[in-house]
Amino acid sequence: MKKKVAAITSSRADYSHLYWPLKLLEADSEIELTIVAMAAHMSPEYGNTWQEIAAENFSHIETIECLLSSDTDLGMAKSLGLATLSLADKLSQLKPDLVLIIADRYEMLAPANVALTLRIPILHIEGGDISEGAIDDAVRNALTKMSHIHFTPTEKAKQRVLAMGEEEWRVHFSGAPSLDHIAKSAIKNKQEVIQQLGLQNNLPIVVVALHSVTLLKDTTIEVDSLFSALSEHYVQYVFCFPNADSGSHIIMQNAQQFCERHANSQLCVNLDPVSYFSLLASADCMIGNSSSGIMETPSFCLPTINIGLRQKGREQAKNIIDVKADKKAISNAITQALSTEFRESIKDTINPYGNGDASVIIRDVIKSLPERDVLLFKKNQL
Repeated sequence: MKKKVAAITSSRADYSHLYWPLKLLEADSEIELTIVAMAAHMSPEYGNTWQEIAAENFSHIETIECLLSSDTDLGMAKSLGLATLSLADKLSQLKPDLVLIIADRYEMLAPANVALTLRIPILHIEGGDISEGAIDDAVRNALTKMSHIHFTPTEKAKQRVLAMGEEEWRVHFSGAPSLDHIAKSAIKNKQEVIQQLGLQNNLPIVVVALHSVTLLKDTTIEVDSLFSALSEHYVQYVFCFPNADSGSHIIMQNAQQFCERHANSQLCVNLDPVSYFSLLASADCMIGNSSSGIMETPSFCLPTINIGLRQKGREQAKNIIDVKADKKAISNAITQALSTEFRESIKDTINPYGNGDASVIIRDVIKSLPERDVLLFKKNQL
């Protein structure tokens, strides 16, 4: 009989990471895949990105609407409750053999809670990483202890998961599956990117991806410093939409207002995975506090400015410039990142997050897993 896998995706960000594992699972004759798209995927404000999943012609797609149109931590908590209620019905109806979740978004606590109480083994991608400046760090560790099989993004992450008492046979270093796009997707060249986004050939391209710092009371504390620094440089900025967290609307508004005042800037509500990775391959610099800046830009040897606390603790390659949320520090870092000297110094950057074969590892491990009862009964190794 086929193994029934329910894969949960809550936004364009984690779908970008899951894309190639899902493609390989869908194509495998021993797997019956159901994709459950929820939260920001169903929001017009965030681009109705569930439609991108539907356009890929996956055989089984389910949708759950649970994201409140809110900009507060209370809204986040209530959205989590709605997701839990909805997923309880959905997973009890689907009766999957396995539930696949990824990373560290707060809404992933909902499928993990439901799967655990329904006694469905949980497969978790990207456990063992660190991001001390966001609630994501606690969420990721909680998901690790709730899960039964682990696919880690780095070797150090694998050791952290083992140090939490997980049995060795359950923990697999796969690398970050988002990097599979570089090896398997048709990345566009720079001229195609320029044409697609209406950019210019004669100005540097700077990608800006700023998210709320969810561990702080003021989740948008970095906004003023960043936008003040950006105004000091004559480049073309491509802003990416922030995640659906408390404070995201303030970041959106600032980006929209900046673009209205600066003709060489634009805000992209949603870029499909191939367009996004093509943009990174063509850009001259990335700036913000996104995990993408840490995990993905090293593969392009792309100068990347990491602001503030959000990604504190993550393993970094040599293309990363860490700065505090200070206007002068950020502005100086932009000058450094765009310099020929810095670009030359990072030409041989090695990405600790893998080389683009995570999806093959994930598929092969899933196919070889033992029966449910073996997966469910964990033995603490501490």
